[in-house]
Amino acid sequence: MAPAGAVSTDVIRVVVAKPGLDGHDRGAKVVARALRDAGMEVIYTGLHQTPEQIVEAAIQEDADVVGLSVLSGAHLTLFARVVELLAERDASDIVVFGGGIIPDDDIAELEKLGVAKVFTPGATTMEIVSWVREHVHPA
Repeated sequence: MAPAGAVSTDVIRVVVAKPGLDGHDRGAKVVARALRDAGMEVIYTGLHQTPEQIVEAAIQEDADVVGLSVLSGAHLTLFARVVELLAERDASDIVVFGGGIIPDDDIAELEKLGVAKVFTPGATTMEIVSWVREHVHPA
């Protein structure tokens, strides 16, 4: 048993974030709830977050993974900046995945930038939960 106040190391901690000016968060909330219902600890940062705010939340919350949702078309810039800031803060071990309206041609570019997985419309919450369980290991 962990000492009082200690963070459990057997639960995946997820920060779900909506970077940029995109104001549509239904999908992010559905994913956050699915991850929570699957036994993960989920922190939803809310709308209109900057990459700096997202990275700060991920570090403060001792997150294992960050899930980004972008529907605005700014995914290349926003995802890249989150990955870059995590590296600058020596937190590259935090896995980054994302989803949204992302053209197939951009998925390969995002993967080159360090985004571990991109989910597009039609991905099920079961797929997302399974992927996180298989690819993210609690600290």
